[in-house]
Amino acid sequence: MLNILTAPDKVLTTPAKPVHKIDKRIKKLVLEMEETLINQSDPQGVGLAAPQVGYSLALFIIKTKPSAETQVFINPKVLQMTGELVEKRRKKRKHDGSQKDEEKMEGCLSVPRIWAPLKRAKKVQISYLDLEGQTHTNWFSGLNSIIVQHEIDHLAGVLFTQRSLEQKATLYEEKGDRLVKIKTV
Repeated sequence: MLNILTAPDKVLTTPAKPVHKIDKRIKKLVLEMEETLINQSDPQGVGLAAPQVGYSLALFIIKTKPSAETQVFINPKVLQMTGELVEKRRKKRKHDGSQKDEEKMEGCLSVPRIWAPLKRAKKVQISYLDLEGQTHTNWFSGLNSIIVQHEIDHLAGVLFTQRSLEQKATLYEEKGDRLVKIKTV
């Protein structure tokens, strides 16, 4: 397993270099990243970029749930983003049976216990290479869109906390089983 770096490690805020050759070394790195992501708990991760494990390479993986297949993205490029930037929200059932909107928080394994309600594009189209070197161009929406945008930010050296400052979003710190406001811009 690899160690997940945490802020303020410099590699997290440095743009990643392109992968020039998908060789045994890259394939081994992907397997080690997958093992690291699978074994991550509290919180469980859904994506991991190579800079988060100390490799300044344009490469990330996503695994939205334990039973999902791991997807590999090498040298991803955003082609289009559509839909209004929206905060993630979900319905939460109240004790009386009615529902209310609840902000859904975005966090990061490299910024432990910190969360923010970020606005992300509803859909994003990216081109990327897979582990066999095949080029793909796909649209991602919903949770996958959010994860892809978050991981591509990592490759640009941008942490979600920087996005929260740009969006004037409130930052929250996890304290036990609740979130406590730590910064309002």
